[in-house]
Amino acid sequence: MWSKCRHGRLSPLLAIAAFLVSLAASSPALADTGDAGRASREVDRAEAVLENATSQARTAALRLEAATRAMPGAQRRVAMSRGAVAAAIAAANSAGRRANAARLAYAKFAGHFEKAQGEFTDARERVDQIAQASYMGSSFSRINVLVEATGPADIMDRLSLVDQLMRTQQQDVDRLIHTRAVARTAQDRAGLARREAEDAEALANSKLTTAKDAQVAAVKAQHALVRLAATRQAALRVANSQRATVLAQYREAVAQEQRIRTALRGFAVKSGNVGRYPGGRLLMPVRGWKSSDFGNRYDPYYRVWQLHAGTDIAAPGGTPIHAAAAGRVIRAGWSNGYGNYTCINHGQLDGSAFQTCYGHQSRILVHDGEYVRRGEVIGRVGTTGASTGYHLHFETRFNGVPKNPLYYLPSCLC
Repeated sequence: MWSKCRHGRLSPLLAIAAFLVSLAASSPALADTGDAGRASREVDRAEAVLENATSQARTAALRLEAATRAMPGAQRRVAMSRGAVAAAIAAANSAGRRANAARLAYAKFAGHFEKAQGEFTDARERVDQIAQASYMGSSFSRINVLVEATGPADIMDRLSLVDQLMRTQQQDVDRLIHTRAVARTAQDRAGLARREAEDAEALANSKLTTAKDAQVAAVKAQHALVRLAATRQAALRVANSQRATVLAQYREAVAQEQRIRTALRGFAVKSGNVGRYPGGRLLMPVRGWKSSDFGNRYDPYYRVWQLHAGTDIAAPGGTPIHAAAAGRVIRAGWSNGYGNYTCINHGQLDGSAFQTCYGHQSRILVHDGEYVRRGEVIGRVGTTGASTGYHLHFETRFNGVPKNPLYYLPSCLC
């Protein structure tokens, strides 16, 4: 019988909706896309179920439902965050091992380069000596050695010695070229190993940072789950503490519904032939939006069934309420959970007295026995009785028995 209050004062159920939305925004447990819309729909569903509960019980039940629905998501996030921590630590360890291997490889290639550089330096010094000797005239000394030969055999010996000296010098030059190439190759390898070591070190640091962030996220997820469990337990305690009061109110609501049916059926019997309802769709009694449907609902918190005997149409407080059809006022006054409540008899329809009723009004503008025209203003939208926000609770009854108003209202609800 109630709905979210979208104008005027903030209703308790809107406060709960805000709680649900804030929980979705502040905790990983409700961080999924669309949680705010789902929370709003859950408030709509739960408010009709809990219409006769106490304010404390409604608040506790909605908190309990929000926490219960959030628990699986929170548990998944804890498990996922723990998995992320394990994966991040494994990745950090792997990157660390790679970095260590890269540093060892760099040290090895750096050693090779240092050795090759030393050999190149030695070879260059030897070639420098050869070049210096050549500059100082060693070539002429070799010619003199040949000139001073005493015979062909001596010449051959001296030529062999000169050839050996020249080969040694050429070997020294070749060695210089080779050691220079080796040194350059070792230098390139050492440079590459150094870059790889630096990259591996940076990756290891990055993975370590990721692991630390994952650990922080896991701790937050666990804390959120603990808070959610605490919220659920607290809500459950409050809901249980309200059980006796709420069940008494449910029993009173059921008794009230029976009294209303009896009273309206009695009017139909006493009035006899009061004319026929002309037929056609009813006039929309108020400009607003449907916030709750007709039908039986099961309260999962207190395990009772209750009929929601009408359709709720949310509208700002004070919005005019119009008679859905012409007829005579047969009830106008206070009716416990319905608050300010008016019923109008419209004549016979399908062999039964056709009646419309209007609950939770802030003001009743008609009185018993008054004849009203279709569209006449008969009251103002309010939030009296078992209501948590401004709306009209609209009913269609036959000899007092409620039927779904949507069968008789315009399909567009306009």
